[in-house]
Amino acid sequence: MKLTLRVWRQKTADADGAMSTYEVDGISPDMSFLEMLDVLNEQLILSGEEPVAFDHDCREGICGACSLVINGEAHGPERTTTCQLHMRSFKDGDTIDIEPWRAAAFPVVKDLVVDRSAFDRIIQAGGYITAPTGSAPEAHATPVPKPDADYAFEHAECIGCGACVAACPNGAAMLFTSAKVNHLNVLPQGAPERETRVLDMVAQMDAEGFGGCTLTGECATACPKGIPLTSITHMNKEWLRATRKVAKR
Repeated sequence: MKLTLRVWRQKTADADGAMSTYEVDGISPDMSFLEMLDVLNEQLILSGEEPVAFDHDCREGICGACSLVINGEAHGPERTTTCQLHMRSFKDGDTIDIEPWRAAAFPVVKDLVVDRSAFDRIIQAGGYITAPTGSAPEAHATPVPKPDADYAFEHAECIGCGACVAACPNGAAMLFTSAKVNHLNVLPQGAPERETRVLDMVAQMDAEGFGGCTLTGECATACPKGIPLTSITHMNKEWLRATRKVAKR
């Protein structure tokens, strides 16, 4: 396959960026999208140019590090992570636009790399349970109903890639935050901090500068792990419940 790549290049966070055009040839349909970028970078290095900076780690669709907008879609045309997107999703001769996540709360660091530490701060605000130190409790000591366990696991699948934010027309982080809140709030281990968790995490999300949610549903459509849109409505109910309970104190 021979492809034309239009890639966003930006030297530093403060510099102006622009799209640069490159030609790559000999691309196998069985290559992953990141392997194709590796080929481009080898080509750039051999020609004395600076390689394109992009995030990656596990390349197995687990870590959420890969984060690219491909032809205007978060992670590209398939509902998967960028590292699991293969070049057979494109045709010989295609022109592919490659950009970083576009959100005020995800500032560009360099080229296709953005700073997603806002997600870390949301988790730090309440995405944990307080547990006494010592040995781990017996696995079956705390009974968890099967529906609750399934619901928690469904939301625990969120890998924090940020596709929901990149796809949202408002740059909202509600799907990510709701996944983290609902994952813990439904379990008995998370019950003691149920109210403070949702209040603190939503407050931190707002403080990070993410946009407001209007339930357009683009976030759930782009999510590579299939976190449902109902996750947001469930978190909204948790937030209202917590707000009313605090107001009565």
